[in-house]
Amino acid sequence: MVAIGKKAWLSFLVMSFNCGVLPAVKADTEQAAIAIKAVVVTMFEHGELAGDRPGEFQFWIERFPLDRQLPFEMGQHPLRLSASGVLGICTGGGVTNATASIMALGLDPRFDLSAAYWVVAGIAGGDPKDLTIGSGAWSRYVIDGDLAFEVDAREIPEDWPYGMIPLGAHAPAAPGDDVTQGWTVDTSSFTLNADLADWAVATSKGVVLPTYPASRAFSKQFQGFAGALSEPGVMLGETLSASTYWHGERLSQWANDWVQVYSNPKMNFMTSNMEDSGTLTALHRLARIGRVDPERIMVLRTVSNYTQPPPGASAVWSATAEYPDSGLPALESAYRFGSAVVRAIVKNWSVYETALPKHNASAEP
Repeated sequence: MVAIGKKAWLSFLVMSFNCGVLPAVKADTEQAAIAIKAVVVTMFEHGELAGDRPGEFQFWIERFPLDRQLPFEMGQHPLRLSASGVLGICTGGGVTNATASIMALGLDPRFDLSAAYWVVAGIAGGDPKDLTIGSGAWSRYVIDGDLAFEVDAREIPEDWPYGMIPLGAHAPAAPGDDVTQGWTVDTSSFTLNADLADWAVATSKGVVLPTYPASRAFSKQFQGFAGALSEPGVMLGETLSASTYWHGERLSQWANDWVQVYSNPKMNFMTSNMEDSGTLTALHRLARIGRVDPERIMVLRTVSNYTQPPPGASAVWSATAEYPDSGLPALESAYRFGSAVVRAIVKNWSVYETALPKHNASAEP
């Protein structure tokens, strides 16, 4: 196979789009690519992109606003763009949709994404030990929870805590175990820029959130769980990505262990999502050809529900129950925390275009 350089690859890509090899996206090579400051990544909508029941994208469109619509035939929804250079995408739910949509966007020659910050802002299940409905966690690691051996819990040995086994292993792993010696894949764990995550927490710390009495009442069922009983806020916390909507006390234990196994024992599982390992896979592939700076990726997940039932309730009921307040506390928090960070990037672009934000940076608003 003949190696191809980055410039040659991008020239081939643009030619392919224009010649109809990849006909779904139309590019005008006579126009300069639009320089993007930040890409907001959301995952789902309930109906229309504006004017009805909100999903993750709608508040960004209506409030930020992302007021210019651009066609995006290879995606699930049209793209949205602000006059300030913020681009928004709604990928579609699940790891596969996220991977395909982000790869399509990253290869779209209409945009210069080389200096763009990527802000994933979506809702999630939350560990009631750590945080409550409406809280948000900025991640230092995105861990994949689908790449595993699984044995039905009714057939596991009596001394196993759950039936999830790392690839290449023969039994469940504990935090600190080395899972790199057997066969594995390179998308089980993604390390994010920890300094950038710290800055995102500091930048979104002062955000004021609405009060949701129904969600607060629901959370009071979790007696003994300090996170669920706390007030909503923003913090650092790792996220586990799996297209399978898992649930329950034992699987929450697995998630806590799994995150530490595939990062390090100092990390803490806080949120469960269904897309982020796909998003990170695509972004890291795009980084190989210079389309994305992987040091500029941030992942925010906000709590719409819990990853296990309250004491005395069944996991089946809890997994299938309606979210308190229809998930609105998490949707509000995802937009409010996320937009605080995106607005700070835009406001200080003269600095942040070339220098990454830090918590103690003099340019921090």
